[in-house]
Amino acid sequence: QVQLVESGGGLVQPGGSLRLSCAASGRISSIYNMGWYRQAPGKQRELVAAITSGGSTNYADSVKGRFTISRDNAKKTVYLQMNSLKPEDTAVYYCNADIWSWAQGRGDYWGQGTQVIVSS
Repeated sequence: QVQLVESGGGLVQPGGSLRLSCAASGRISSIYNMGWYRQAPGKQRELVAAITSGGSTNYADSVKGRFTISRDNAKKTVYLQMNSLKPEDTAVYYCNADIWSWAQGRGDYWGQGTQVIVSS
């Protein structure tokens, strides 16, 4: 069974940094696009950043220049380095991946979410 497990969230002061990680496990053949989404209270889930298997990236305008997405294909892990954090970055962050597994074929998977709070 494919699972995505996130880590790295927490409480940080404005201007601070956090690094989120998301590791995929299971009988995985291939991982295609990977990404990070976030959902703040009372708001819809939104795309923060995404990265293709070849390393091409795209970012939400609100995080460009502050966040960096990367991946380690050997470790089946995607990262989100978040710098210059602002209170409006406060949200639950979710990892997402397009994965081909031996048991289930191709599917869209989500992590359980990790809370990020930016506050003084």
